[in-house]
Amino acid sequence: MKEIDWANLSFGYIKTDYNVRIYYRNEQWGELEVCSEETIPMHMAATCLHYGQEAFEGLKAFRGKDGKVRIFRLEENAARLQSTCRGILMPELSTERFREAVLKAVKLNERFIPPYESGASLYIRPLLIGTSAQVGVHPATEYLFVIFVTPVGPYFRGGFATNPYVIIREFDRAAPLGTGIYKVGGNYAASLRANKKAHDLGYSSEFYLDAKEKKYIDECGAANFFGIRNNTYITPKSTSILPSITNKSLMQLAEDMGLKVERRPVPEEELNLFEEAGACGTAAVISPIERIDDVESGKSYVIAKDGKPGPVCTKLYNKLRGIQYGDEPDTHGWVTIVE
Repeated sequence: MKEIDWANLSFGYIKTDYNVRIYYRNEQWGELEVCSEETIPMHMAATCLHYGQEAFEGLKAFRGKDGKVRIFRLEENAARLQSTCRGILMPELSTERFREAVLKAVKLNERFIPPYESGASLYIRPLLIGTSAQVGVHPATEYLFVIFVTPVGPYFRGGFATNPYVIIREFDRAAPLGTGIYKVGGNYAASLRANKKAHDLGYSSEFYLDAKEKKYIDECGAANFFGIRNNTYITPKSTSILPSITNKSLMQLAEDMGLKVERRPVPEEELNLFEEAGACGTAAVISPIERIDDVESGKSYVIAKDGKPGPVCTKLYNKLRGIQYGDEPDTHGWVTIVE
């Protein structure tokens, strides 16, 4: 393996040694298999290819100052995958099997876990796909669960720095009672045009309003939104937003710090009132928002007046990262230490 430049890793794919797989056949999950092949042999009529019967997750492993490897909130990822399975009629993998597969994939690829000071981590990607061949629109009878890992750097090139966002009105990410609350590839396919438009306009990401009325804040790119004002952490509540595990963690940390937490519909005009705001997710943790432009109406909501991350975002970011790397006490039992 050529030397990896840990400090300059992008958020991309690097080949690692092994992946792990579990097949579902005859109405039951089989044994865990270890594989070094990067491709999946698949029937051309597999349901994942035609009817989008697929789900995925994203989580990370971190190497601490003490040399220990920590995985952040894997039970939450297992639970969210199970929720997605119920949503698109796939067999659920138990939390125990999910945990077994995650730990195996991390241990087998331990040499790819970035060193403590590098700012990089090991990204873990569980994937579940319908593999049986059929032409009618109904759930598959056979499935493949696979986990691969890859070392990654920060999601946004600048790391923890403010970014500009733009409200895109002509595309919706998900319908109010659609698949927005599930982590399925179709939601991401639906966001590609809006994302490209935002980038072409010079923004780091797109910002969605609710699909029904175009009045309320939905998601920012592939991340959840939160805003800070009057010592309150405010995040949108809606039937089309993916429940972010990072957001859930930040809500708890905000409470720990003495902030009030509100999860409710957030109208667009409230953007004027936030002292700080951020996009949050596994990839970026927190991406503080500099401003949000509404090109159509000509409005610009400037949130970070000095262009720098605010004190609450900074404190939350440092606290969460500290727990992930083992520098802060794990008082909520979020971390799994890889033995």
